[in-house]
Amino acid sequence: MRTKFTFLLLLVLVFSTKLFSQKKFELSDVSKFTGISDPQISPNAKSVIVVVSRPDYQQNRYNSELVLIDIATGKQRILTQDRQTVSQPRWSSNGEQLAFLTKAGQGKDANTQIFLLSMSGGDAKQLTRAPKGIQHFAWNPNSESIAYVTADEPKNKKEIEKGFTDFEVGNNDMFIGSQPTPSHIWLINTSNGEAKKLTSGDWSLPVTIPPGAPSSPLSWSPDGKEILFVKVNSPYSGDGQFRTIQLLNLTDNSIKPLSTRMKSESYPTFSPDGSTICYWYKKGGANENINEIWATNKVGDAGKNITSKINRDMYRSLWMPDGKSMLVGGHDDNKTSLWILSLDGSTTKFDLGNVSPAWSFWIDASVGRNGSIAFIGSENSQPTELYYMSSTNAKPVKLTDFNKEVASYSFGKTETLRWDSEGWSQCGIVTYPAKYEKAKRYPLVLVIHGGPNAASVEQFSRFSQLLANEGYFVFEPNYRGSDNMGSEYKVAIVEDAGAGPGRDVMVGLTKLKNTGMIDTTKIGISGWSYGGYMTVWLAGHYGGWKAAVAGAAVTDWVDQYNLGDSNVGRAAAIGGSPWVGDNMKKYIDQSPITEARNIKAPTLILANTADPRVPVTQSYKLYHTLKDNGTVTKFVGWPIPAHNASDPVTQMERDRLWIDWLNKYLK
Repeated sequence: MRTKFTFLLLLVLVFSTKLFSQKKFELSDVSKFTGISDPQISPNAKSVIVVVSRPDYQQNRYNSELVLIDIATGKQRILTQDRQTVSQPRWSSNGEQLAFLTKAGQGKDANTQIFLLSMSGGDAKQLTRAPKGIQHFAWNPNSESIAYVTADEPKNKKEIEKGFTDFEVGNNDMFIGSQPTPSHIWLINTSNGEAKKLTSGDWSLPVTIPPGAPSSPLSWSPDGKEILFVKVNSPYSGDGQFRTIQLLNLTDNSIKPLSTRMKSESYPTFSPDGSTICYWYKKGGANENINEIWATNKVGDAGKNITSKINRDMYRSLWMPDGKSMLVGGHDDNKTSLWILSLDGSTTKFDLGNVSPAWSFWIDASVGRNGSIAFIGSENSQPTELYYMSSTNAKPVKLTDFNKEVASYSFGKTETLRWDSEGWSQCGIVTYPAKYEKAKRYPLVLVIHGGPNAASVEQFSRFSQLLANEGYFVFEPNYRGSDNMGSEYKVAIVEDAGAGPGRDVMVGLTKLKNTGMIDTTKIGISGWSYGGYMTVWLAGHYGGWKAAVAGAAVTDWVDQYNLGDSNVGRAAAIGGSPWVGDNMKKYIDQSPITEARNIKAPTLILANTADPRVPVTQSYKLYHTLKDNGTVTKFVGWPIPAHNASDPVTQMERDRLWIDWLNKYLK
């Protein structure tokens, strides 16, 4: 009996020693992360190419390369080196060449161009020399030409060079510095480099302003005679909701619409045999609703919705080789899920175990000609890697180990918290302190997701694990308006931007507090973008917070309508134009700034001063409101023309400021 007890004691000691000897995951360790994206299965289905990126803090940039991974052995081969940016690797249909985007030129003349790499050997060669750079492209199925999208040069270029820089302002963000020019389709011969323009006009193909899904890819018909694309009424970003699918005939360059709709269509793709077209459509044509997938076999006919049985917000649709089904995916309760969707609407959800496909308004996946699937994903304690499924019935297998060192660090346990709020079944993600001890109470930090077209799911979260290693519980609540529970849940936020979602979060928080694990005297709240909105809303409407961090926070819907990049496209979600009828009251009632004078928690405000998505005017309003009412506050800005910084130094500095502020007031 004593021997058995001694053995059990030794097991406990070994486990405890291993648990507490793991290296603490700290902010400096972020430099060791390797980013992996855009997997593309080769035409022979024997290898996968991915974009691999690593931070370079000396040059303050991410260095990227293309890496070819053999599926059978896992052996890796680096295809590109010494390039600052590499993206969009795409195989020619015959597998003999690889096209990709990278910078060409020096200084202000540097632009993103298409390069070709022969898979038989040799250096990559520059194919295009578009003055405004390449946005995206697609191979002709015959492997002899490529269609690409680039912006037009200004019609009055010579006048601009002479100093005549006036331009017409439209539905764009407040930081617009010149009239946006339309983007159009060109065709280039890969052998001789001859290029010709296929489309023209004052209308444009859409240009994505991050964060958001990539621009809708071009889709060639299998016979190479037609191209599906998306058309928007103008290049002004606020007009982006007026997007329709068009069919370009390369015989005579004629264009005709896929349906009679006037808005909300995107991401069309031909089936492998060209008989069917599938595409995304916002349910009911409402910008704030979920993406459904529709199928039609006739131009001029919208077809039918084939995702009604799923009722989730779709963010990828890839044809399977049989041409009768698609790989689709989106947020689903507490996970990111993948389904096989048949044209008759029947569905099969994959069993991915603990693996969560990567999501950033887009699911990073690829389908092989043999029905295999590759995707980027993570697990709760396993950072991002490349996963592979040999068939739709197979379990995902991890093909890479780029983040092996980081995965060995100390991480907190992650689990799902569930609660009911006003008829909604809801969930959030809870991460435990990395060195959690039962019966001990810990401070808590809320990290609220943005969007609100997004969701918190069980996956590896770098920022949550940094906080967990600082000794915090981390709560990432979902709330009505999140995209993980279907159409009704997502649109429940319409004309109720803060109050309803705020109650949802507070009910979840109360359930977590009642577990007895939380030091209820030390709770902080934080978020970026719509997470910043919720932070300011909750801090102004509820008490008890000891610290707050409001990043890129929407505080005033009137500013968001007038000055942001989506501007008028947001009107329906709040209740119409603020300048029509009595709608202004709706904007005031749903704006966090209205009650921000009630905020008592010391508040750190973070913003990029040229952010087109959430103009910095709203952070200034919050800053002055807090200062004038005697609340401790600090406002830090970066001179960056983007909603999220893309350089590693700013990203790390933002996280450092965020964590230091919480530590100052919660420890």
